[in-house]
Amino acid sequence: MKDFIKKNYGWLIVTIISVGQLGIIFSLIDFSNGITFLPSKEWPNMSGPDFMVKITGEIAMRWLAAVLLATPVTILTGLNSTLCRQSMGISAAVFSFLHLIAFSMNEGFMATFSEFNFIAGFVATVILVPLLLTSNRKSMRILKKSWKKIQQFSYAAVVLAIVHLAALEDIWIVYAVVVGLGFVMRYGPVKEKIVAKRLKVIGK
Repeated sequence: MKDFIKKNYGWLIVTIISVGQLGIIFSLIDFSNGITFLPSKEWPNMSGPDFMVKITGEIAMRWLAAVLLATPVTILTGLNSTLCRQSMGISAAVFSFLHLIAFSMNEGFMATFSEFNFIAGFVATVILVPLLLTSNRKSMRILKKSWKKIQQFSYAAVVLAIVHLAALEDIWIVYAVVVGLGFVMRYGPVKEKIVAKRLKVIGK
């Protein structure tokens, strides 16, 4: 048991957080008469459906950003983040789907194509489908080098998600800066310098 936890602690932490978030989501749904989204006490001026769209979108965006930051964290620490990144990718996809469902129930599915930023969000969600289906060890073994190429589509999903968010909330700037730093750290010379300094610090 200890060995399992030691090898999968990142995956376990992400899973526990995601399950907790799902618990919050489902606590705001009334199934007694179909499906009704309940208003949040923290946002009394926002209707239940609007809040459901908001919270699922925010959670999905945070997980998407976390996926992109997994590699920079590996560069900084040397820790293998593959399993953690997979579980974060699954969480991002699940909450993106929930966001699309909540929006469609609130505004109608065709409203997804009524504005450019909505289309960007929809395309980002579609991109996550193959990433979700291949976020497992079996796919890694079968696809080999192609697996990494498929997972790199997450970059496009994050950029499209930021475009989607930019028309809705000012916080998109924070995500843009964080994601931008993540891209910079992936750049060859920058990555090599960071890794070299890390190895120097630990005496390797």
